[in-house]
Amino acid sequence: MDNGSGPILFPLYRCKTLHLVRHGQGIHNVEGAKNYKAYMKPEYFDAHLTPLGWQQVDNLHKHVHQCGLSKRIEVVITSPLLRTLQTAVGVFGGEGFKDRTDVPPLMVANAGNSERPSISNLNCPPIIAVELCREHLGVHPCDNRRNISDYQFLFPAIETDEDILWKADVRETTEEVAARGLKFMNWLWTRKEKEIAIVTHNGFLSHTLNALGNDCHPSMKKEMSKHFSNCELRSMVIVDGSMAGSDSSTTDYPGKIPSGPDLPSDVADEKYRGKEKVRTQV
Repeated sequence: MDNGSGPILFPLYRCKTLHLVRHGQGIHNVEGAKNYKAYMKPEYFDAHLTPLGWQQVDNLHKHVHQCGLSKRIEVVITSPLLRTLQTAVGVFGGEGFKDRTDVPPLMVANAGNSERPSISNLNCPPIIAVELCREHLGVHPCDNRRNISDYQFLFPAIETDEDILWKADVRETTEEVAARGLKFMNWLWTRKEKEIAIVTHNGFLSHTLNALGNDCHPSMKKEMSKHFSNCELRSMVIVDGSMAGSDSSTTDYPGKIPSGPDLPSDVADEKYRGKEKVRTQV
């Protein structure tokens, strides 16, 4: 690609719209800003949102409803850590949960010291936790996660997997984070949804977008990969340039119904000039 030298067209069915969200402020963000060594403290294991973080979630929740985004999103993919799960359900979850035996809540009351009521699983997109979009893996307790049974209790309506990625004594390199991010983006193409919200982490987003921006103009790459603020949302379009996807267009129309002559004038001109050229050569 020519470093963004001009407009580029792609078939719509080869595109997905991604709404990228960083989680709200976590307890580790506050302490880590004071002292980097706080990221190594075991008390910040699988860090939860702060009260300020929940306020950020509330404000983003209002925004996605006011701008109509909440009605367009078909699925929410979230990192399986506590702070991203809290953010995902707080931003995209339903309103006014009522105890029902047939419909579990997205989040139980006071999950992760939230001091929040249960969040409804009704009238909202499905939320799925995916290991591939976790934060920078290894060493930092705040980036480690709980076991699956804990999450199933706190977030009964969210699908999640066992932790198969964590290594306690080895920190991922930035190149490994980017490679995992690209693997995640390729996985998105196996899904049918066209408009997807992704709730994840700054490190994961920055390294992934930096890798994806290699074919862009340098100024666009810089804009894409700059750090995300807590609860920041950026909307982007990703294109399946590899032709790996199997989707077909739902809006294209073949035309010529009913059928009839439709030879374009420019094609007719080319045919006429070709015939004239043959005549002059004979």
